[in-house]
Amino acid sequence: MGLFAKLFAGKERKAKAQKFKIGMEKTRKGSLSSLRQVLLSANRIDEGLYDKLEEIFVTADIGLDTAVQFLSELRKEVKRQNLEKPMDLQNLIVDKLFDLYLKGQIVDTRIPFASEGLTVLLFVGVNGTGKTTSIAKIAHFLQTQGKRVMLAAGDTFRAGAIEQLRIWGGRLDCPVIAKSEGADPSSVIFEAIREAKKTQVDVLLCDTAGRLQNKVNLMKELDKIHRTIVRETGTPPSATYLVIDATTGQNGLSQAKVFSEVTPITGIVLTKLDGTAKGGIVLAIRNELGIPISFVGLGEKITDLSPFDIEDYIYGLFADFFETEESR
Repeated sequence: MGLFAKLFAGKERKAKAQKFKIGMEKTRKGSLSSLRQVLLSANRIDEGLYDKLEEIFVTADIGLDTAVQFLSELRKEVKRQNLEKPMDLQNLIVDKLFDLYLKGQIVDTRIPFASEGLTVLLFVGVNGTGKTTSIAKIAHFLQTQGKRVMLAAGDTFRAGAIEQLRIWGGRLDCPVIAKSEGADPSSVIFEAIREAKKTQVDVLLCDTAGRLQNKVNLMKELDKIHRTIVRETGTPPSATYLVIDATTGQNGLSQAKVFSEVTPITGIVLTKLDGTAKGGIVLAIRNELGIPISFVGLGEKITDLSPFDIEDYIYGLFADFFETEESR
C-alpha cells in the first residue's frame, strides 16, 4: 500500500472524503477509468507504457506541460526504486500527484480573516463561471461559522449580476450594497465598506466585473477598487479569489493566466467540478501558476461549494484504486 493510500485506511477519513468521491465520479469513471487496465495489461514498464499514461493524464486535463513534467518525475522515481512491474506504478502515481500539488509546501487554503476589524474578500472571473452564485455559497459557508456577512454588487456592467446578488441576499438574509447598472464599481465597494463598518459586519464579499476583452480597463478598474479598500480599511483585500468553471478545462487555465497578470490572485474557486470528466485541471492550475485551489463546486445545493482538500481530491480521483486494493 502506498503512502497516500494509508491515509484512507480508516473509515473516518474515507467518510470525510465521500463528497469528493461522489463529485469526482465523472473524472474517475471517464478520463482516468482506463488507468488501472493499462497498468494491468502492460508486460513491463517501458516507453510505450509511459506514452499511454501521458495520453490518459492529458485527456484528464492535467495539461501537456504538467503531464510531461509529472512523467519525468515518475521515471526518476521508478529508476530510483528499481521498479519493474507496471502495477507497482499504481500507488506511486497517486503519491507523486499528491507531491505535484503540494510542491513541498504547506498549502493553507483557509480564508485569511483580518486579525481585527473588517475582512474584505474580492471575487474576479469572467461571466458565466458561476461567480455570483459562488459568492452566495461562500457567504452561506461563513454564516454557518457564525460570521456576519455583507455582499457588494461591484459587477455594475451587468444588471443581471446586480439583481442575482440581491436575490441571493434575500435568500440568505444577508445585506447587499448595490447601485444601478453602469455605476462606478469602486463607489459600490466604498459604500459597502462604510456600511459594513457601521453595522459591525465581519466579512464583506465583493463581486467585480470580469471583462477580459480589455485587460487595460480591467486592470485600472481592479486597481481603483484595491486603492479604495486600502484607503478605507488600511489594508489590501484579505483575499482575491478567481472563479473558474471546471467544465471549460484548459480555457479555464488560460483565464487564470490572464487574471494573474492583471491582479494578484490568492486562490481559485473552481465551480462545476462534479460536471466534468476533466478534473485534472486542478493540478494544471496549481502546477503552472502556483495558485492553490481554495473552494470547489461539487453540486448545485447551497452547501455544495466545499473548501478544497488535496487529500480528499486525490481520493476522489482514485477511490476505485484504494477500494480494489483493500478487497484483495
